Amino acid sequence: MKKIWLGLFCLTLFLLAGCAPNKMNMEDCKCEDQPEAKTKIEEKTQECNVVEVKEIDKDNENFIPYSQLRESGWYEVEFILNQDDLSAAWPAWINSCTTLIHQKPWKKACSAANSLGSASSEEIQNYLKTHFTLYKSWKDDGADTGLITGYYQPILKGSRTPSKKYSTPIYKTPVDLITVDLSELYPEMKFKRLRGKVEGNKLLPYFSREEISSNENLLKGNELFWVDNAVEAFFLEIQGSGIIELEDGSKIPIGYADQNGHPYRSMGRALINAGELTKDTASMQSIKAWANKNKKKLKAFLDKNPSFVFFRELESGLAGPIGAQGVPIIAERSIAIDRKYIPMGAPVLMATTFPNSKDTLNRLVIAQDTGGAIRGPIRADYYWGSGPEAGAKAGAMKQQGNIWVLLPKEFKLNKKKEQ
Repeated sequence: MKKIWLGLFCLTLFLLAGCAPNKMNMEDCKCEDQPEAKTKIEEKTQECNVVEVKEIDKDNENFIPYSQLRESGWYEVEFILNQDDLSAAWPAWINSCTTLIHQKPWKKACSAANSLGSASSEEIQNYLKTHFTLYKSWKDDGADTGLITGYYQPILKGSRTPSKKYSTPIYKTPVDLITVDLSELYPEMKFKRLRGKVEGNKLLPYFSREEISSNENLLKGNELFWVDNAVEAFFLEIQGSGIIELEDGSKIPIGYADQNGHPYRSMGRALINAGELTKDTASMQSIKAWANKNKKKLKAFLDKNPSFVFFRELESGLAGPIGAQGVPIIAERSIAIDRKYIPMGAPVLMATTFPNSKDTLNRLVIAQDTGGAIRGPIRADYYWGSGPEAGAKAGAMKQQGNIWVLLPKEFKLNKKKEQ
């Protein structure tokens, strides 16, 4: 992946303009003379639904991060703190502190955690109440419940060479994929990132899933592995990490490397809209069952999601998949969140239920990952672990729940402006 900053600022305009009929020429852009260039980017971004602007709030250009958090009293979460085995979440929190300790608001809390070492549930509860302020996450409409889903680490049968059996490629990040991080130019664009490819003097949208799947030569030479099932490969992208099991029995972990810049679109939603599945029955398992019975229709519905994920091979022996925070995630103690609403690495108290059940699932978890479908202030994806059993739980999980976020007392929140 190539990261480019000021030198490609003008090309950012071309990427956005590439979604419109009229393309911009290089000579039209004199960014050093055009202070309004930033405004043009913001305006064009709203028009372009092909290029992903990662984590941008499209409905509010003045969005304030974490503005849906409201301070709460600890009495609200006593039922979680007193029932959960908090020590089971402690290793995940220590993992988070390996990166958070370098950030000033988190340094004191993480230093105290490291000093505790192994801790009992009682010690952890005292630690949390000493070093953190509790916030509850709310929606704009005043609701305090949201969707809690699950994800897992799938195991796919694969090979390093293609064959009739292993014919679906898993790609690494192509060398021509360009990433423009606009926050390097303007801090207020913290959640805006553009991806594309350079053609001549233009930065254009990168290939969509349909383009990639219809022309095997587009990414030729970027194959990491070949696997035996296109649907499993598709769900590997949604999960963000996996294990490739080779025929000699060796298991190779792979993780998210990058994405083509196109927005995520739900295949399940497309199947529901087409009358192939119903809303009540749609799940990972039902989608896979549908795919097995409808092989001729499969590609058209896979291509409904233009987003395409690229992977990288990881070291063997890791404690778990590497999440967006850059640390290993831990089964049943890590979640994926929308980082516009919850700081990456933060402890979270989650109150929900087990999949297809009314049995309570109330736990201390750590926000260590993100996902293309995880959007909103009360939205979490709960990591169940690796393998088929974890996959069955993750695929069935579509629960409602509440979220409380713990932030260090040194963490300063920007309050949302009143309308």
